[in-house]
Amino acid sequence: MMKIGISLCIILSGFSCVTAQSTKIDTEKLLEYYETQRYADAANYLQSIYPGETQDIKALSQIAYCNMMAGKLQEAEKNYQKINTIQPNSLPTLFSLTSINSRRGNVANAKAYLEQIIQLDSLNFSAYKQLAAYADNPESRLNYLKKANTLNAADPDVAYDLSLAYSSLKQYQPAYDVLKTAIAADPENFTLQQALLPVANQLTKYQEVIEIGEKLLKNHADVNVMNDMGQAYFYVKDYQKCITLYKTLEDIGVQNEGTFYYMALSYRELKDYNKAEIYAQKTIDEAVSKHTTVYYAALAGIHEAKNQYNDAVTAYKRGLTFGTSNIIYYRLGLLYDLNLKQPKNAAIYYQMYLKNSPDQEKEKEQIAYAKGRIPALK
Repeated sequence: MMKIGISLCIILSGFSCVTAQSTKIDTEKLLEYYETQRYADAANYLQSIYPGETQDIKALSQIAYCNMMAGKLQEAEKNYQKINTIQPNSLPTLFSLTSINSRRGNVANAKAYLEQIIQLDSLNFSAYKQLAAYADNPESRLNYLKKANTLNAADPDVAYDLSLAYSSLKQYQPAYDVLKTAIAADPENFTLQQALLPVANQLTKYQEVIEIGEKLLKNHADVNVMNDMGQAYFYVKDYQKCITLYKTLEDIGVQNEGTFYYMALSYRELKDYNKAEIYAQKTIDEAVSKHTTVYYAALAGIHEAKNQYNDAVTAYKRGLTFGTSNIIYYRLGLLYDLNLKQPKNAAIYYQMYLKNSPDQEKEKEQIAYAKGRIPALK
């Protein structure tokens, strides 16, 4: 509501200037359009007052604004481009063109307008902040965010994004410093505090993670906070609290390889070796993709195509260590049968294929072939 009120004040002040030049404008009607957010009607009304070839900057700005707010972005862009031609290098106009092109998905144009803004105002915080979103690579993104952060270290969005950029490069101390500065400016910003936890863990500031995490959990039981706190509890050797937190995550189905790993180690430290063994196995199971056997089958197929049959056998068998697979059993049968000329091994894998309940409809040709080959191989 505050933003709408401010916009109305600005627009009405423009109306008073225009009204001095022309008595045709019904400011009460326009005010009603704005207050009820009927921006398309406001744009149509203004366009009915001013000729299409008007050079009046204030009138064009009002029409462009109304079209933009009404979602008529193509019309708004035409108006702002006309303004930019009449009055070049106006920052408000360039920002409006940036916004329109961003909303229309034209990244190249949006970025070009922002770069033009920086040429005119090298200390424009908003331009650097927006340019970071359009950076071509991590290094450029980092540089734009660093510049924006230098201009306004308290901005929470920039601080958050910059900390992530630093963390992705394993530069944890700068990430920590950026967040701490922004948090000092806004001590109740829970988003920034949560972002601080994994960084503080990396810097072994475990007690800080626990203290902040406990405050955050009182506000909201966030699983990411619990995950970070669990690690911190482990490293301060409070193994039971680590287990309690991660058991909560397991109970609601958001466990992962890391939580199981720390649970296994915690149980080991508490000398509960039976549970330690259980969670060590869960860690392994969680770490293995359900598609790992398929990936090894693909690798083995590539080796076959290159006539690297022994490598193919190794890859197929490696795939079987992650689970049974009909496709691997069958392919190993074919490989031993047709390429390696080892009938005994071929028969074994054909039999394993048939025993693994292949789909009778989808694999009927393979089933028939395996059944036919086994007697011949024996």
